[in-house]
Amino acid sequence: MTGKVLVIDPLERQDIIKGLASEVRVSILKILRSGAKNVNTIAHELNLPQSTVSANLQILEDVGLITSHGEKAKKGSQKVCQSAFKEILVAFREDVAAARDDSIEVSMPLGLYGQFDIMGPCGLCSREGVIGLLDVPDTFLDPDRMKAGLLWFTCGFVEYQFPNNTLLRKAKPKALEFSMELSSEVPGTAADWPSDIFMEVNGVEIGRWTSPGDFGDKRGAYTPAWWKLAGSQYGKLKNWRINHEGSYIDGVKISNITLDDLAIDKHRSIRMRIGVKENAEHPGGINIFGRGFGNYDQDIVLRILV
Repeated sequence: MTGKVLVIDPLERQDIIKGLASEVRVSILKILRSGAKNVNTIAHELNLPQSTVSANLQILEDVGLITSHGEKAKKGSQKVCQSAFKEILVAFREDVAAARDDSIEVSMPLGLYGQFDIMGPCGLCSREGVIGLLDVPDTFLDPDRMKAGLLWFTCGFVEYQFPNNTLLRKAKPKALEFSMELSSEVPGTAADWPSDIFMEVNGVEIGRWTSPGDFGDKRGAYTPAWWKLAGSQYGKLKNWRINHEGSYIDGVKISNITLDDLAIDKHRSIRMRIGVKENAEHPGGINIFGRGFGNYDQDIVLRILV
């Protein structure tokens, strides 16, 4: 279990409220307070079938309340889960804002990338329809990209340039957090389609997250009705964090890259690049979901803790 505290407005994060609306799922979170556990252990402690526990773990993972990873077992592999937060606090917007007074937050629209270098298949969509031509990388230059709520490509990157507001406040950052909804990309969908998604900040690669698949088993909570069910529907909300100890995804350390390596105080902006490398072990493409698509209806969010 990490030391992170999640503060949510129930009017904005009803997915998390629904995720907590189950005695079984609350019991699972309580069990995970003591540390990471595999599915069999959780099922044994709750005296429930493994299938029931697995289904509820998936719901908790989909809304970002737990994280999981695979480990070798005596026979094959096992799924190990851990809580993503030490505490979960429910408060209305004005209270959430007060709780975040020590942070600087910037929301970046999905289509407001400054640079890109991608390979198809690729595309962009707004809530109203497809932008430009599918599978034509030059479409990423289309002025209507500013309306994008979903973009995808096979390999390459998009780069976003955020203002470094710590310089205006003359504040020294304690941590950077990037939050966005991501999945792999395959023509159609495939739950088992791993993809190594990397992130760079100010030209320094901080690590990668292996997306398990391209999710299309059900329509995304905010995905518009015109978007075909055979297409990517939603992703997983991932929180990338860099502090003075290292870099993390959902509280799990992924590298020893620290804030000092990023030299934040020497740059007028904070450049974040995300994508998939052509030579990755799992070059499974990327979907990035923004407002109007997926399960979270949010832009790419940068939060600077000061």
